[in-house]
Amino acid sequence: MLEKFTQMNSELYAYALRHSDGQDELMRHLAEETEREAGASIEMLSSPEQAALMTLLVRAIGARRALELGTFTGYGSISIARGLPADGLLVTCDLSEQWTAIARRYFEEAGLGDRIDLRLGPALETLIELPESDPFDFVFIDADKANYPAYYEECVRLTRPGGLIAIDNVFYGGEVLGDSDGGDRGGSAAEVREMNDRIAADDRVLSVMLGIADGVTLALKLE
Repeated sequence: MLEKFTQMNSELYAYALRHSDGQDELMRHLAEETEREAGASIEMLSSPEQAALMTLLVRAIGARRALELGTFTGYGSISIARGLPADGLLVTCDLSEQWTAIARRYFEEAGLGDRIDLRLGPALETLIELPESDPFDFVFIDADKANYPAYYEECVRLTRPGGLIAIDNVFYGGEVLGDSDGGDRGGSAAEVREMNDRIAADDRVLSVMLGIADGVTLALKLE
């Protein structure tokens, strides 16, 4: 099979960022504060090109209701909410009071406080309580990887036909190619592989896996 791709390096990545929208002054400040406060956990922050892609996708499909699993400090949340109309709503889920306290400040600074409903608690419990009768147009999954298969199933249930599900970290640092969970990413490579295989075989969706950041899968829910 023809392999057609350009190997990414730091110079080409910087070039791509310079030619993409998304990271304005507010987002730069948020990323800098997150790095100061979170240290190594900065890896949980969405990358600038992911953020730009989500804003674009949300706006392109005319989404009014969005769902996010994994708020962290709010970088991805703001990107999604910026793509919604003024009367749109993002429901975002997280466990951490510490990190979401930063997110809440930036939601207000971005003028998006009335557009974002932050829910603290186990994401799976939140999902199970959400009704199918009020489905979402756009979903972003970026929470704990051990629950990825369960998150995916619940999100398919909660997404409208024609809605879009985006899943982050589908490469899992490259560990999805291995035969064990012997890496240093938290031991959830098997669950990420399971979800990846499930999506590829799922006739409820049309999907593509993109080589952005740590891998992003887009799954369009069919009728």
